[in-house]
Amino acid sequence: MTWTAPEATRTGGSLVAGEREMLTGYLGWFRGTLLHKCAGLTGEQLAERTVEPSNLSLLGLVRHMAKVERTWFRQRFAGQAMESMYDPKKGKDADFEDLDPAAAAEDYARLVEECRLADEVVAGASFDETFTHDGEVYSLRMVHIHMISEYARHIGHADLVRERLDGVTGA
Repeated sequence: MTWTAPEATRTGGSLVAGEREMLTGYLGWFRGTLLHKCAGLTGEQLAERTVEPSNLSLLGLVRHMAKVERTWFRQRFAGQAMESMYDPKKGKDADFEDLDPAAAAEDYARLVEECRLADEVVAGASFDETFTHDGEVYSLRMVHIHMISEYARHIGHADLVRERLDGVTGA
């Protein structure tokens, strides 16, 4: 049986909530939107690069966002030491380049799990908590804003890739 990406649930964000609820709500919506762009596609379809000469694919975007979730929330904010998600010998773009359609279900599940783990490490933290990375001080608030912008940018890419793949458009 061929695996296909499942339908994704997107939670809505409030337009009048307080800061934490609004930022976490919108981050959740963008996370769900990327998964929504993948719904119903096989590993082969997710790995297809449809916007030449770009190396972008939906699977590459899923893998990239799993890496970004881990990097910003668990490694940088929480200070957890862990190995690289992808083989560093394959270069900094291994998340986009080193694709295996047969592993798409695992890559998809990895993103879902990284989102869950990210939410877990920030659950009791204040948005005012800070950490230092490369000599710069960052707040958890900034990380949420950065992640929302990262997802927004890549969902725009996902829109183009999906439309070229099978004609599906829309939110």
